[in-house]
Amino acid sequence: MAAKKATATANIDKGELLEYYRQMLLIRRFEEKAGQLYGMGLIGGFCHLYIGQEAVIVGLEAAAEEGDKRITSYRDHGHMLACGMDPRGVMAELTGREGGYSKGKGGSMHMFSREKHFYGGHGIVGAQVPLGAGLAFADKYLVNKRVTFTYFGDGAANQGQVYETFNMAALWDLPVIFVIENNQYAMGTAQRRSTSTPDIYTRGEAFGIAGEAVDGMDVLAVKAASQTAIAHCRAGKGPYILEVKTYRYRGHSMSDPAKYRTREEVQKVREERDAIENVRQLLLSGKHATEDDLKAIDKEIKAVVNEAAEFSKQSPQPALDELFTDIYA
Repeated sequence: MAAKKATATANIDKGELLEYYRQMLLIRRFEEKAGQLYGMGLIGGFCHLYIGQEAVIVGLEAAAEEGDKRITSYRDHGHMLACGMDPRGVMAELTGREGGYSKGKGGSMHMFSREKHFYGGHGIVGAQVPLGAGLAFADKYLVNKRVTFTYFGDGAANQGQVYETFNMAALWDLPVIFVIENNQYAMGTAQRRSTSTPDIYTRGEAFGIAGEAVDGMDVLAVKAASQTAIAHCRAGKGPYILEVKTYRYRGHSMSDPAKYRTREEVQKVREERDAIENVRQLLLSGKHATEDDLKAIDKEIKAVVNEAAEFSKQSPQPALDELFTDIYA
């Protein structure tokens, strides 16, 4: 099945389209800055960038409501920004500073915000999937009509705990949306070499879980599919699987030279399918914005990102006694 694309663009609200453009651009500029800080030695450990996948999280968050939850893996900075977390706190956590969301102790993979209902950032492949079902179980127990977005990648889709979770979620009709961010490469292995089915969402059929594939480079298509999934879950029909077919431009992490694909392949996607450029063209062709308007937005976003970077540099290192806080014993 081909991934669904949004087709009706004539009646798009100008403000809505500009907001998607702004949010996706914020994620990209933020990630570009994070890559720079990593190269300068200001970010330690692993750092997985979200560049290329911005339409996934922006489209899904566009359909979410207050109180809905989200949990994801380690390519998570974009998710944090899209759900409204402060870029300064995110960047400070990346650089291991006191002003970060986890007080500088979590880094790239482990920061949380109860206020924004963001439950991580998890470094173990697939481990967040059963946790996401647990969040949804709590919502079902409380009968509050909330849903949980549980994100994982095409590589994690081959983990056994994912299918154990599918089984329980279907058995208990949990209001959880399993979002497969299929960026085509599980670390360095192409999906066609690691996965027996061309469409991963179809694996839910064995458990009676409804689902669909959607073009993850089209923010409008992602939002439309998300609305379908959310309505399904809120109606008490159980879980839903969204396979969002996207593409990452950078390596798996900052230490990955990505020699398993050609530069031409990446460039072709950038030129023909880039999510931000697609929205930019919609804004210009629909006369919703001028080139100068978009340049002004870019300038504004760069200022926000630069402020976040400066905040992270000025924020102090955690005190030594911080080692003994937020632990059980």
